[in-house]
Order: sequence, then structure tokens, then C-alpha cells
Amino acid sequence: MGTEHDDDYLDQVLIGGREPTRIVVVDPDPHWADRFGALAARVRRALGEAVRIEHIGSTSVPGLAAKPIIDMLLIVEDVDDEDAFVPALVAEGFVLRVREAGHRMLRTPARDVHLHVYGEGAHEIQDYRDLRDWLRHDRADREMYAAKKRELAEREWRDMNYYAQAKDGVVALILAHARAWRTGERA
Repeated sequence: MGTEHDDDYLDQVLIGGREPTRIVVVDPDPHWADRFGALAARVRRALGEAVRIEHIGSTSVPGLAAKPIIDMLLIVEDVDDEDAFVPALVAEGFVLRVREAGHRMLRTPARDVHLHVYGEGAHEIQDYRDLRDWLRHDRADREMYAAKKRELAEREWRDMNYYAQAKDGVVALILAHARAWRTGERA
């Protein structure tokens, strides 16, 4: 979240290389929460019931247009200890896509799920929660975010990471609103 990318960096961290893409943003689907539930059950089956997993991203916000990709947050003790989670998730049908400092991302072969893995205490965990919770609460920011995503979906991208990076400005603004809300400075 909020990381500056260029082709050289992406070539180092993306398993399988950059993938030119066209982003599709669709109207909200009330079944996204159910889909997350089924996916979370797969992750728990692979890693055990004590696993901490949350629905994040736009599909976790009722009423928000989104890419039809379920984003999930998995919190592990040590993200660098891939042996503790990657083989079990691969056996459950996930594919390791991103290996970067402090972050791993696995996805389904259909590319309709992104499982973001962070170690305990990573600041990105609270960023994802703040963004999700504020967008669930604030209609104006939800609409602003949807409009930005639809605008950016009109372009072709050298990789989905560039689309995500293009949203950084609006995400930073929304996170500022979310943090003010969390501290009681904003209703």
C-alpha cells in the first residue's frame, strides 16, 4: 500500500514478471462477503483455525465499485518464514505472486483473489483496516474513491501495480480522513 514502483523493482519482486492488464471496475456485488468467507475457510483449512485473516480492499466495502478481485489480509508471526505458510497455501490452490520486504502476496490461478501476507506489527495492516473501515462509514469518500478507480480503469497498465500506485494520492487523502475519524477529530 503506497509503495513507489518502477519496472526494475517489479521485475525483482514479481514472481512470473509484469503482466500488462486492463482494469475492470464493476458495480458492488453483495456476494463478495460470502466469497471472502469461503476463501477464509480455505486458508484456515490450510493453516489452522487460529489464523488471523480479514477481508480488505474495495470488495470488503458494501456499496463500493471494485475490481472483482477479493483482497484478503493474512497476519503471520514472521512473513519471511515462508515455510510456515506458503507450502500449505499452495497445496490449497494459491500461487505465490509477490515476494518483497515485509510482504508476500498469493493469488488464485484465476487471478480473482489476492491474499496479502504481513508479519505481526506491519504498519500496512492498520492502513488496510483504516481504509476499509472509513470507506464503510463515509459515503463521500467512498464515491470519490469509486470515481477515481473508474477513471483509472479507462487506461491500459504495464502491470496492475501501476494502477494501484496511480491511486496513491486519493488513498492518502482517504487515510488521513480515516485517521482523523479514528482519533475522534472527524465525525
